Amino acid sequence: MKYRTLGRTGIKVSEVSLGTMSFGRWIDEQASAGVLDQALELGINLVDTADVYGRGMDNGDHAQLGESEAILGNLLRERRHQIILATKLHNPMGPGVNDQGQSRYHIYRALENSLKRLKTDYIDLYQVHRFDPHTPLEETLYALDDLVKQGKIRYVGCSNYAAWQLAKAHGISALHHLRRFESVQPEYSLITRGIEEELIPFAQSEQVGVIVYSPLGRGILSGKYAAGATPPSDSRLAAGEQRLKLLLEQRQSLAIVDVIRPLALERGWSLPQFALNWVLSRPGITSAIVGASKPEQLRETLQYAQERLSNEELAEIDRLTAAIRA
Repeated sequence: MKYRTLGRTGIKVSEVSLGTMSFGRWIDEQASAGVLDQALELGINLVDTADVYGRGMDNGDHAQLGESEAILGNLLRERRHQIILATKLHNPMGPGVNDQGQSRYHIYRALENSLKRLKTDYIDLYQVHRFDPHTPLEETLYALDDLVKQGKIRYVGCSNYAAWQLAKAHGISALHHLRRFESVQPEYSLITRGIEEELIPFAQSEQVGVIVYSPLGRGILSGKYAAGATPPSDSRLAAGEQRLKLLLEQRQSLAIVDVIRPLALERGWSLPQFALNWVLSRPGITSAIVGASKPEQLRETLQYAQERLSNEELAEIDRLTAAIRA
């Protein structure tokens, strides 16, 4: 495993991170333990979760949110010091009007609840899950800065932010001498490339770490889905993930799979291996979050993670996919 500096901080994170949205949502604690053990064995040191991850995301039961954090809390224990632990807040965690968002009120409650579930005294990277248009950024950033001073979080980051939102937040942090967002977590894959226009250039300019999620296009780039075919019974689509369903409805998604399949075969790689390497070969990327429901999935996907596609190969991929993405 290779490691990269997170933004302008001093910490090093593995260029592949473990995503744990499946923990408690699609796999139980025993299966989660196997995946986590494999990740640590492969050298992964950045583990990403969120307070909202759990079965409640699918069935609407607030009592079944936070299961990913709870499972991680049970599994980490004496290994807590081996990882950079990242979690997120924002989404509704209860029926109350203030059980969501980024007010000081909710941030403090959300963090305390995450700390209890994770069985830890601090979070290494605390991220706001998305932009909150209903709360002044000043309030959010002051609250996060206070929590850093209290030692409950080490660094702050954001997820699903546009470049202008991140720039605005940085301006406020600079004006008031507050901790800034040191990382941003957007979706990025051969299928979803919108961040290349503004977010990546901004992050490179301002030394912001970019930790991308869904580098396999929510599983589409694994090659397991085909037009008109019944999805595998153990797949995310079969489990009813709506965002994956919407992505599959876009004609370009499966067309890109068809285009890159021969390129992967030429290298002797699987589609997931090729898709992950493409992300890690792109400029400005700090780490790519990979999830798994079985240890062998993680091990296979990361088999060639230390290799890189050449500039010529990247240019050829751009040429072949340009017409599809137009």
